[in-house]
Amino acid sequence: MTDWRSDRVGSALRGENPTVLRRLESGFAVIGDVQFLPGYSVLLVDDPGVGRLSDMPRGKRLAFLSDMERLGEAVERACRRLDPAFRRVNLEILGNTDPFLHAHVWPRFEWEPAELVGKPVWLHPPGSWSDERFRLGPQHDALRDAIGGELDRLRSMS
Repeated sequence: MTDWRSDRVGSALRGENPTVLRRLESGFAVIGDVQFLPGYSVLLVDDPGVGRLSDMPRGKRLAFLSDMERLGEAVERACRRLDPAFRRVNLEILGNTDPFLHAHVWPRFEWEPAELVGKPVWLHPPGSWSDERFRLGPQHDALRDAIGGELDRLRSMS
């Protein structure tokens, strides 16, 4: 079996991606591999052949955007409850690296360095992405549960 990271969407479809929080209408809510901003999550499209939003019919596009908004609200609710320094959530669809459609959900916090707190998350030091301290692990189980629980509550409200 190959590493799930080399086929994130396929591994999610097969139930082999350990970062999956919940199956949503258009894809999978996953927690990020790195957690230098605790709660960082990603919405993965459920079709690995879809590279951009415009590759999908309008109904599927709207479902993806709705799922992105739902994941954003779930991250916001969970992070607000777990960290009083929570500020807001940033939502991004970039598509510059991975070949499949995905959306980033970045929680932002008051404790971020002053020169970064109001800037794009991609300006955080490059080491943040590889530092072992921030690697997803069992220490993030409560955060995973909180985001998953919020996704469940939001689903029941719709």
